[in-house]
Amino acid sequence: MFIRRGDVVEVISGDDKGKRGQVVSVNRKKGLVTVQGVNVAKKHIKRGHPKSPQGGRLEIEVPLHVCKVALIDPESDKPTRVGFRYLDDGSKERYAKRSGASLGLVSPAKASRARQA
Repeated sequence: MFIRRGDVVEVISGDDKGKRGQVVSVNRKKGLVTVQGVNVAKKHIKRGHPKSPQGGRLEIEVPLHVCKVALIDPESDKPTRVGFRYLDDGSKERYAKRSGASLGLVSPAKASRARQA
């Protein structure tokens, strides 16, 4: 999956289209991401519940499918697709396809993937 916890994403379709937020959790098996402040639903809680002793309506963030969000490019501040590439030393990194900016390493250097000089 291209999206990780802590990434800043923008919703590209649905009721919350255009909203931005930070990824709180990722469910790889189901392909879902939970974004802070996006896709908020109200959950009704009875009195005496540990989360809300007085009861009432809690606002919770409901997960979105990963196809409905796009990562924000750190250079252009616009939504972008994500790619993977190997560096000269054999380490693997994520990068923004819009600008080519690095999004961080995915795996450490491997001798088998290093480029021969």
